[in-house]
Amino acid sequence: MKLDFARNTRRNMVANAVNNGIRMLFPFLNRTLFLWLLGPEYLGLNGLFGSVLGVLMLAELGFGMAVICSMYKPIADDDRELLCAYLRFYRTVYRWVGTAIFAVGLCLLPFLRSLVHGDVPPDVDLYILYLVHLFNTSISYFLFAYRGSVLSAHHRNDVLANIRTAVSVVQYVATFLVLLLTRNYYAYIAVTVVFTAVANLLIFRESRRMFPGIEPRGELPAEKRRQVISDVKSIFLHKVGGVISYSVDNVVISAFLGLVAVAAYGNYYYVVTSVAGIVGIVYSSMTAGFGNKIHTETKEENFRLFMKMSRLAQLLILWCAAMMMALYQPFVVAWTKGDPALVRHVLTPILMVLYFYVNQSRQMLLTFKSAAALWHQDRWKPIVAGAVNLSLNFAFVIYLPDVYKLDGVILSTIVSFVFIQIPWESHVVFANFFDAAQARTYWRAHAGFAFLAIVMCGAAWGATHLVPLGGIGGLAVKGVLAVAVSTLLLLVFFRKDIPAAVKILRKGKACA
Repeated sequence: MKLDFARNTRRNMVANAVNNGIRMLFPFLNRTLFLWLLGPEYLGLNGLFGSVLGVLMLAELGFGMAVICSMYKPIADDDRELLCAYLRFYRTVYRWVGTAIFAVGLCLLPFLRSLVHGDVPPDVDLYILYLVHLFNTSISYFLFAYRGSVLSAHHRNDVLANIRTAVSVVQYVATFLVLLLTRNYYAYIAVTVVFTAVANLLIFRESRRMFPGIEPRGELPAEKRRQVISDVKSIFLHKVGGVISYSVDNVVISAFLGLVAVAAYGNYYYVVTSVAGIVGIVYSSMTAGFGNKIHTETKEENFRLFMKMSRLAQLLILWCAAMMMALYQPFVVAWTKGDPALVRHVLTPILMVLYFYVNQSRQMLLTFKSAAALWHQDRWKPIVAGAVNLSLNFAFVIYLPDVYKLDGVILSTIVSFVFIQIPWESHVVFANFFDAAQARTYWRAHAGFAFLAIVMCGAAWGATHLVPLGGIGGLAVKGVLAVAVSTLLLLVFFRKDIPAAVKILRKGKACA
């Protein structure tokens, strides 16, 4: 069965964009209310429990991603029996995972008090609160969370996103009212548990309504189980490597440069992650579509689609990079009110824009690699890249002048991307799915994109640098100028691609 790539991608992008906006706005409002109504101690408890349980959720190991990608072929072949067997296997695994998380969480109870420095709020019981948080984390694994895989594998993440958006809005409104009326942390947590269950039940209902013939039944063949387990092992290494690559920088900065440097780095990094979240909507919206195309189209047709979507993604990446180059430093200056401890020299935003561009330019390749289930072939890549990143972090903070030590930490991550991760990832995709000639086409295209990035970033920065105004007013004027320059250059360089993008989204013709 061939899925409608363009139509589903469009649905997913719109739904994910709305969900992303909700996830950015409401947690900010929630944190603000927490601080105003309950105080920082309660907010700290929320963060502590979230961190502890986030580590426990590594017990999932990546089974969800492995099973979803395993479903692409039976969906393409319209093999309902195999699809049902995968779903039954997934349900069984998730029940074991939920049990493991709850059991290990209980084992942490004797050590819970040692994780909290100082006193806890006198009107709460630390252990009861932790148990409620633990129950809230575990309940999804028993309440039909596995049914979401059917929607994801059929390229209908929009349904999941819409359910989560609707539930989140109602949940946050309910918790806001509870906080305002009762100022009771127990009531707040109880509401959260209720809405976790509601979201899972809605996903269960929609999954059965849209795909009524797909139920957890049958026995998954032994070779299929072995393949899933093999994929899980590889995905777990990617997860561990990801934690090393993305989390080690803050630890090194804190240990060598202090908490003020951590705060400064955090401000600059927040801008990158916020913009990357917008761009990420594009990639997350098409993974299952790629997975279906891999099993229903030829290699040449897949490469044409891959290159077309890569080029269209560059429209957004280049525009965002140019805007960031123009506005990064003025925004941080305005945001921090020019605090010299938090505003870095001009090299820092330049490196952060480079970090953003390099990391985002590899995401389409990673999306296709994930859809093709090519995890085993580069399972050691994130570990090696993390080790290189950590080694360079230490070298740079020790040997670079003080004013550049923080920039050295950023540069170490960029080096691990450029010299370890990107070459390794591209070799895996082009050696195992595409071919050498197609690899040359891909790299020529990205060399051109890199040149355009330099031109657009330089032009946008140069134009806004001519504006002498500061503060919020100056930032607004520079923002308008940056939008005008970046958009004009985009129209010049991609004048034929923009109509093609509109055509894809409107008419659903993904391949020319």
